[in-house]
Amino acid sequence: MVLNLVRQFLRLESAGGILLIAAALLAMIMINTPLSSLYDTLLNIPVEIRIAEFEIAKPLLLWINDGLMAVFFFLVGLELKREFLEGELASLSQIALPAVAATAGIVVPALFYVWLNMDDAVRLRGWAIPSATDIAFALGIMALLGKRVPTSLKLFLMTLAILDDVGAIVIIALFYTSNLSVLSLTVAGTAFVVLWIMNRRGVMSVPAYILVGTVMWASVLKSGVHATLAGVALAFMIPLRDPQQPDHSPLRELEHELHPPVAFVILPLFAFANAGVPLTGLSWSSLLEPVTLGIILGLFIGKQIGVFGASWVMIRFKWARMPAGTNWRQLYGAALLCGIGFTMSLFVASLAFEYTGREYINSVRLGILVASTLAAISGYLLLRFSAKSSSE
Repeated sequence: MVLNLVRQFLRLESAGGILLIAAALLAMIMINTPLSSLYDTLLNIPVEIRIAEFEIAKPLLLWINDGLMAVFFFLVGLELKREFLEGELASLSQIALPAVAATAGIVVPALFYVWLNMDDAVRLRGWAIPSATDIAFALGIMALLGKRVPTSLKLFLMTLAILDDVGAIVIIALFYTSNLSVLSLTVAGTAFVVLWIMNRRGVMSVPAYILVGTVMWASVLKSGVHATLAGVALAFMIPLRDPQQPDHSPLRELEHELHPPVAFVILPLFAFANAGVPLTGLSWSSLLEPVTLGIILGLFIGKQIGVFGASWVMIRFKWARMPAGTNWRQLYGAALLCGIGFTMSLFVASLAFEYTGREYINSVRLGILVASTLAAISGYLLLRFSAKSSSE
């Protein structure tokens, strides 16, 4: 009976989003009750891997952020490659509207944050935090609405969120890397060349790619460049088609296999590990601190202005078309959902204040949770109301 209920839940399109919410709530409960010491102890469990002189020793929190999130970005990379080759990103006309909206949705929130924090160099490191959109959470909220939302709008949001992740990857590579190791980068570069040769020679063995990709990940981790980038690089080397077997697609099969563990394990674990915000000492005035307010305004106000504003301009000037079967209110609802930064914003925050500005972490988490909650609730209600109105 219980197993049947679990299976039915996992079949829900919105199950991943529900688990994310549950994991975040559990973290909040634990950090603000006598269970807080257990929560901190769990995240600080030391985990080591040692092979001869090579060693990776990190607390569990960083294994989740650097290791499991590399798997998430690997899945994002697989989706990106497939979309670029044969999906929503395959032509300029298809990509124009979400691409411009995603770009504005990155720039405008960052400007809000910079406006409030430009007087402090440490706080300013968090400028990219409100620029991120949580794909899983945003699509999970939209999935709760089922057929009330046009498929074209779901594709628009998915494409925009994927492009938003591309922006996050570029930002991480350019602004959140430090203390580069030439030796480790050389090993990582060599591994990438090996992957490229394997791809060009038609190697179809996924385990072979994973083995070389693991070497690349470990080298990137040691190099000072964030290890999640290795996941994207590996994904782009996985073949989409097998010339010998037209019905066999290593990329599609791997993408299909990774979706459940990423949606139901990796992202909820990341949310649990990063969403614990101690409420002790917080007050309404805490929401007005520059870091917190910058994130709230950036995610909740900046995202909707950037995404909807850019979309309005593109459609009004006929540079792009409104997603089929979608009205302006529904498009605005999707723009609101883009303000759900959650796991992606928490991830960027962990990089921005990894070495300096640790005292701002709780302010950052508070801002992300408040803004993401506002965006999720308002976006859901607007889309539900719009769907009801359009059907009457």
